[in-house]
Amino acid sequence: EVQLVESGGGLVQAGGSLRLSCQASGFTFDDYTIGWFRQAPGKEREGVSCIGHSAYTPFYADSVKGRYTIFKDNAKNTVYLQMDSLSPEDTAVYYCAADLILNPIRLCTVEPGYLLDYWGRGTQVTVSS
Repeated sequence: EVQLVESGGGLVQAGGSLRLSCQASGFTFDDYTIGWFRQAPGKEREGVSCIGHSAYTPFYADSVKGRYTIFKDNAKNTVYLQMDSLSPEDTAVYYCAADLILNPIRLCTVEPGYLLDYWGRGTQVTVSS
């Protein structure tokens, strides 16, 4: 059974940090590009950060560049998203997704109607002011 399980969300004050984890199982982790997406109420889904094969540079949305860091542990089939200097504008449900798209830029900027291979159920991140 394919699973992507997010964890690490929660409530944090502005300026604080959180680290999200995306644990993958049921598919060949190394073959897939993994991305973090977020969606806030009333807003469109946003590709936050994506990571793939080491030949590709990880992608960061402009809104998080310099504050978020994505990295993965292939031995643990896990992708992490370190989020620093959080602001209330970062409040959203964060989802991880996996797809055979090779380029992290392509994954993170994929059009909303494109059906990615796998999705997690999401984890809530709330940043208080």
